[in-house]
Amino acid sequence: MTALRRYPVLLALCLAALFMVVPFLIVAVNAVKSPAEYSRNGPLSLPHGLYLDGLKDFWQRVDYSQKLVNSVVISGSVALFATALSVLNAYAIGIGRIRGRTWVLAFFVLANMLPQEALVYPLYYLSKQAGLYDTRLSVIIVFTVIQSAFGTYLLSSVLGQFPREIVEAARIDGANKWQILVRIVVPVSRPTLGVLLVFFFIWTWNEFLLPLVMLVSNDNQTVSVALGVLQGQRLMDATMTNAAALLGVLPAVVFFLVFQRTLTRGIAVGAVK
Repeated sequence: MTALRRYPVLLALCLAALFMVVPFLIVAVNAVKSPAEYSRNGPLSLPHGLYLDGLKDFWQRVDYSQKLVNSVVISGSVALFATALSVLNAYAIGIGRIRGRTWVLAFFVLANMLPQEALVYPLYYLSKQAGLYDTRLSVIIVFTVIQSAFGTYLLSSVLGQFPREIVEAARIDGANKWQILVRIVVPVSRPTLGVLLVFFFIWTWNEFLLPLVMLVSNDNQTVSVALGVLQGQRLMDATMTNAAALLGVLPAVVFFLVFQRTLTRGIAVGAVK
């Protein structure tokens, strides 16, 4: 306790971690608790055994395997494509110094601030006209553009501070624009790109409104949509509700933990710069 009092930042981080971990633990405990035990002892009691029927019933009811594949494909594709598009845009704006750079950045900021409710009908209409409605590709395209708007704005400020001497030296050595991007800019910016990759994946995984509108068939729905549709159609017991919440958030948590070192390194490098 003395150490925590001396370091208020450490105390704040510990409290933040506590507030994030405790709800997850409560959900995990209630997911393996029988409905009778939940009704008798409440949500804060520890289970006397592992009750897995709630997890099994939810898995089979929503065809969770297919929903998991859809979410991984969509979120992974968006993370990769949005990061690549952000790099290309930011390279032209931050290093290429295109004309009207300020206005272009303002456009990306405005695009990132638009509420998704305002985009629902135009995107629905365009996907219908393009023949992409109710396909995973439509959602991938939409979220690639949306996420890359933020990524472009962030990377443009980072690449705007990129050492010009390195770029000029590469040009003197005969490197063209693509070689400078691939061999110099991308390797140097890899920590920041890793942070964007993780954020884009998690943000897309948690999206609900646009996938709900764009993916109507059961075979194309994501995990988040399946959770919302199931709870809207059927009355579930507390155990199955917690099981659904656990299975919905667990893949994102695993992805975050796998890439935690990449995220930490990217933030540390940004702080040093």
